Amino acid sequence: MAHSTRWVRALDAAAVEKIDAALAGARGLDWREVTRASFPLPGLAPLFADIREELENGSGMLKLKGLPVARYATDDLRRVWFGVGCHLGTPVFQNRSGELMRDIRDEGMDNAAQRYGEVAKGDGGRFLSSYARTLTSGPLRFHTDRCDVVGLLCVRQARKGGVSRLASSAEVHNEMLKRRPDLAEALYRDVARSRFGEEAENNDAVYRLPVFGQCDGKFTSHYSLTYIEAAEMVPGVEKLSAQQREAIALLVALADELSFEMTLEPGDMQFLNNHVIYHARTAFEDDAASGRDRLLMRLWLTVPNNRALPRGHEVLWRSIAAGRPRGGIAQTA
Repeated sequence: MAHSTRWVRALDAAAVEKIDAALAGARGLDWREVTRASFPLPGLAPLFADIREELENGSGMLKLKGLPVARYATDDLRRVWFGVGCHLGTPVFQNRSGELMRDIRDEGMDNAAQRYGEVAKGDGGRFLSSYARTLTSGPLRFHTDRCDVVGLLCVRQARKGGVSRLASSAEVHNEMLKRRPDLAEALYRDVARSRFGEEAENNDAVYRLPVFGQCDGKFTSHYSLTYIEAAEMVPGVEKLSAQQREAIALLVALADELSFEMTLEPGDMQFLNNHVIYHARTAFEDDAASGRDRLLMRLWLTVPNNRALPRGHEVLWRSIAAGRPRGGIAQTA
């Protein structure tokens, strides 16, 4: 998989010209007002259909190269990225305050914790929400996001680190079936998770969902250890069983064993199907003075060719039927 090129596409000069033409017509709009209709990309529908097909029925991941990010002012780049996203799917909310695009950069641990959530641990340590962790320079563990497809546009890379790590959750599942079918079965049972850092400011809003699921012959995995750990800190919430704990430890080990690295360069767009791909990140070091301070722009998308999900997944996705809009963070304001 790491050496395959099936998941790589490139924008040619003609495609970039169409993007620039669409941008010229959209400059009177705030980027949040950009739509597929107001950002027309004639002739590129086959490209976006190909991307959606690769994400849903192929490898589950895709890198689209060749956007000349250096030529665009920040506001224009947001219009371009949001416009591209609207041609692939529909952006959904990434937090409870209605954010549709998020800059992924190091905002500092203290600032991220204060703004996006932190709870005290019994041992006196710090426990940051998953959202807060994303906005530090630290590593991120393998996880999925609450959307069909997560898109990242690389604007700048760090001086060191910040490498994307990917693993097929379906491959992790199948390897677990070979080695320990009893542990794979355990992850088809409900696990308590917290909405901390998403709909909730505290970690006491808890729901239950399996890590693995299947529906109509298609697999899905929703997993983030941070939300499981947050739920276990809530008094009265059931802890993982010894078998589930062993199963998650094996999942973590297999994701690491089966993973590969995808380095993103400025102008690269990474799209991942969260139902079948776990993603992680290595720690990074910035050097703003040399212009090497990591900046990615993130979109969460629901896509028109998404898969059906198992009954019970409504608790997280709201809609589980194939081809229906879903995902994102429910708005509580």
